[in-house]
Amino acid sequence: MPSDARLIEQLDPASTVLLTVECQRGVVGPESALPELAAVARTSGALARTARLVAAAHEAGVQVIHAVAQRRPDGRGANHNARLFRAAERLPVQQTVGSTAVRIADPIPVSEGDLVVHRLHGLSPIAGTDVDALLRNFGCRSLVVTGVSANVAVPNAVFDAVNLGYTAVVPADAIAGVPADYTPAMVRNTLALVATVTTTDEVLAVWKRPRRPR
Repeated sequence: MPSDARLIEQLDPASTVLLTVECQRGVVGPESALPELAAVARTSGALARTARLVAAAHEAGVQVIHAVAQRRPDGRGANHNARLFRAAERLPVQQTVGSTAVRIADPIPVSEGDLVVHRLHGLSPIAGTDVDALLRNFGCRSLVVTGVSANVAVPNAVFDAVNLGYTAVVPADAIAGVPADYTPAMVRNTLALVATVTTTDEVLAVWKRPRRPR
């Protein structure tokens, strides 16, 4: 785990953005297209911890961005070049533009100041989207990554953040993947090499500290 001083520096609200990854009803909600992933996200507490982080970010003045994956009803612009995309086309619940499936799932709070960034293609919540430009305009130095899945989208977000020059911070108990025991192994053997791995409680402790006047 990072030292308190380093985490405090990395999580300065003035230069930190919290990213929720695919925490949408059609992915982690009760009518998920991926019920196994939704079940793990909820039973592990990852979704509830993401909600706590978002609420704390709102209180601390940390910018929140919600990354949502969606597709047009006609599929135009969507990828077809991997097994994952072809399987998604056959799922009974589709992440269709404008549908309830692409709304942020409970219990995650969404404030008026949050930004929701939708993508029609690819695996990454960052590459090929507006996220990088938004982060730079916010003066972001550290990106806190939460959500699903630890199999694909979360590591993509972390790698992209690092490649773009941001410090990636991952509260390991606020991400989920399948099977459930894959996530800690992936964090330990992959994300820990490139990101600051921490916990929800440690992030909350930093954001709830009294602020010195600037």
